[in-house]
This record gives sequence, C-alpha cells and structure tokens, in this order.
Amino acid sequence: MISKLKSHYFFSQPHQPFFILAFINAILSMALFGLFFEGTIAPTIPAKLYHAYSIIYLLFTPAFLAFLFTTFPRFSATEPIEKKAYMRIFLFFALGSLFVYLGIFLSIPLINTGILLLFIGHAIAGNMLLAIYKKSKVTDKYDQFWILVATAIGVFAHFLFLTILWLPSLYTFAIQLAIYLYLFLIFFTVAQRMVPFFSHSPIEKHTERFKVIVGLLALHIILELIDTHSSFLADFMLAYLLGKEILRWRLPFPNPNPLVWVLHIALFWIPVAFLISSISSLISLINGSSFLYLAIHTLALGFFLTMLIGFGTRVTIGHSGNQMRADKYTTTLFYITQVVVVMRLITSLNDNFLIFFELSIFIWLLLFISWGIRFFRVLIFGDKL
Repeated sequence: MISKLKSHYFFSQPHQPFFILAFINAILSMALFGLFFEGTIAPTIPAKLYHAYSIIYLLFTPAFLAFLFTTFPRFSATEPIEKKAYMRIFLFFALGSLFVYLGIFLSIPLINTGILLLFIGHAIAGNMLLAIYKKSKVTDKYDQFWILVATAIGVFAHFLFLTILWLPSLYTFAIQLAIYLYLFLIFFTVAQRMVPFFSHSPIEKHTERFKVIVGLLALHIILELIDTHSSFLADFMLAYLLGKEILRWRLPFPNPNPLVWVLHIALFWIPVAFLISSISSLISLINGSSFLYLAIHTLALGFFLTMLIGFGTRVTIGHSGNQMRADKYTTTLFYITQVVVVMRLITSLNDNFLIFFELSIFIWLLLFISWGIRFFRVLIFGDKL
C-alpha cells in the first residue's frame, strides 16, 4: 500500500504535492480567518497572527517551494531533486499544516508543534537549495544567490513566529521581514529571470539597482520598527526604482497570451503597491487615518498572488504534457485574481468594511476552489485538459 502511494503520479514531480497543499491551505486558512474575524469561532491565538502566518507559510511558502524544487536545479545545471528528498520536506509541511489547524481549535501547544514542523521542513528545504548552489558549476549564480538569501531570511522570520506567542513584540518585525525581505525578494528575483524569458524579451540585469532596491527594502523595515508609517519616503523611492526597472524590461504588454500578460500585470502591481504604501503612510502620519494594512495587502495580492496564480498555472500545464495555452476558463481565473486584489483595496477604503470584507473572502475562495476544480486532477492524476 505504502509503495503504491509513493509511486503514485501525484508524487512524481515536486511541484504537484506542494501546489495541492498550498491551494488547499489557501481555501482552509481564508475560510477559517473569515469565521474567526466575525467572531463565529474563537481561535486559540489572535486571528491576525493566524492570518499572517497561514498566508506566508501555509500558502506562499509551499507554493513557491513547488516552483523552486522544479526550477532551481535547472538554474544551477544540476540533476533533479530526488523524490525521497522533496517528499520528506512535503511530509513536514503537510503534518505541520494539520497540527496548526488542530491547534487553532484545541490548544496552543498543538499550534507550536505545527509551526515547529513547518519550520524544520522550511530549514531542510533551504539547506537542500544551498547544497545545489554549492554543487553547481555554472558561472552565473546571481539569481540563485539572492534566492538563497531570501530563503534564509524567510527561515529566520519563520523562527521568529515560533516565539511570538511568548514575545508578541516581535510580531511587527516578523511580518515586515517575511513580507519584504523574504517573499518580495524571492518573488522578484525569480520574476526578473523568468518573466522576460516567457515574454521572449531577454534583459541584462541591472545588478547595482537591484542592490539599492534590497537596501531600501531593509530601510523600510528599520523605519517601520522605529515608528509605524515612517517608511513613506523609502516606499516612494522603491515605487520609483522598481517602476523604472520594470519599464526598462520593455515587456510586450498588452500581450495576446494570457499566460504571459497575467505575469506582466503582477509586475505592474509592484510600483503601485509601494506608491500606495507611501501615500497611505504619509496620510496616517498627518491625521492618524487607518488603512487596515492596505499597503501590505496590495503587494501580497497584487504581486504575490497574481504571480502565484500565473506561475502555478503555467507550471501545472507545462509539466503535465498539456498544450501550453490558457483557455477561457483559465483566462477567467486570471481576471478573478484581479477582482480579489481590487476588492481588498476597496475593503480598506470603504466605510462598509464588513460587507466588502466578506465579499473579498468569498471571491478569494471562489478563485482557489475554481482553480482546484480545473487543475487538481491534472496535478494528482495527470489528466489532459
């Protein structure tokens, strides 16, 4: 029975189990957060802590490991990752996710056990990528280096989440670190390599500008730790430099191929998100207005989520023997992704917060359930579209 399970198509490529886990977590975590926020169910930890952790480490982290475990060896010109290696990491993530969900209803020790398992799996994954990096003989390992830097920061931020229940003052530091120097850095590093390639518009990397961008991301975090909303000037510079960099790539947009233009839209959200962050932070400093994490949500949904749906769909189609094209159903999913982003922006800016909050969660669930209906059988059984 166990041998048959291990040889099942579902586990034949690393992206398959990790994508399934990530998308199931996307559905469960957001549905539960909605119930927690409205007071329907009382969680054992603060709802906002659960929300932040689940999105960063139950959704985006396994989803991006799915992509990295497939592409990082190719970037490095090494052999593919062995099944037993990525399955061990998957087991940590799957069990860790289960313990977190159980702990939300039963006890904090169960949550800590789940986070510990996820942290161990994340650390093992980072160490495996480091081993590939060291083994690689390619001369240009610039992208791999920054992926490893971002992963190491993400693992450190993951460790901070283990301590937050005892040291709640670390919450802001953990969130800022995970969003700006983990998720953003890793998403942008991969995007600047893959999106121009998919767009048949190769670029020469502007390494000095990239280092300045990393420095400004670190400055953003430092300023936010000193005084909330004080990073408005750093955010404005990030909006300018990142916008200038993306325009330098001369991406062929609008593009007739939905699998390409969805990735372009994800990139365009970056300067918009940092500009919104700059403006909202400045207004908050002046008159104390609250924008309900508008800046982080614009970046996380506009850039991270759109890129995830674009990359996830492309990898799923391309590695299953299906024709690399997006039909009307898939294209509609890309449009729904943008509705999710816009609805979250409206939620932060509208007086009828609860109504739009519930609507934004409904559209999020619609997106991921619809994606699962379309692609879960492809990932699990290798079905042809």
